[in-house]
Amino acid sequence: MEEHKGWYRGHNLPHLDAGGVTQYVTIRLADSVPQSVIDELNEELKLLKQSDREIARIRKIERMLDMGMGSCLLGNPACAQIVHDSLQFLSGKMYDLFSWVVMPNHAHFLARFDDAQSLPDALHSLKSYTANEVNKVAGRRGHLWQDEYFDRYMRNEDHRLRTIRYIHDNPIRAKLCNKPEDFPWSSANRQG
Repeated sequence: MEEHKGWYRGHNLPHLDAGGVTQYVTIRLADSVPQSVIDELNEELKLLKQSDREIARIRKIERMLDMGMGSCLLGNPACAQIVHDSLQFLSGKMYDLFSWVVMPNHAHFLARFDDAQSLPDALHSLKSYTANEVNKVAGRRGHLWQDEYFDRYMRNEDHRLRTIRYIHDNPIRAKLCNKPEDFPWSSANRQG
């Protein structure tokens, strides 16, 4: 994989690849938001300044993800468990994992990546392994994850705590449970 270290631009989003930084990451299934919806969104956002456009795009896509579009393969408990277990397995090897949630068509997690670890390489390992395993369980072939991902570094402790709350409350926003600790593929029931 290509080493980036520092700020770089993906297909649509800027990314920070920096060791020792705590980052919030969202990965989503390739079919989680149809391309036609993304095209409409991009057209709608053309009127905004570039900096505002990226923030608005991210917020709208996050809301769309909670609507449960696409195949929602991670709604299958066996598939969700694969991603859940893989996030934890890589903790201590590629990053220190603080919180996570595996939703039907996406996953969020908060982690501090090692100095020697490239963010794109860590995500490639996670997505490659889980794609192979989920495809086996689901009896399918092909591309599972969207190539692009969203990441945001934590500016301070308040930002980190708000992000953990956001991650844990995601199943409530998507109407999958009433309390964060009731959702089985989340760190909410493990946080003190």
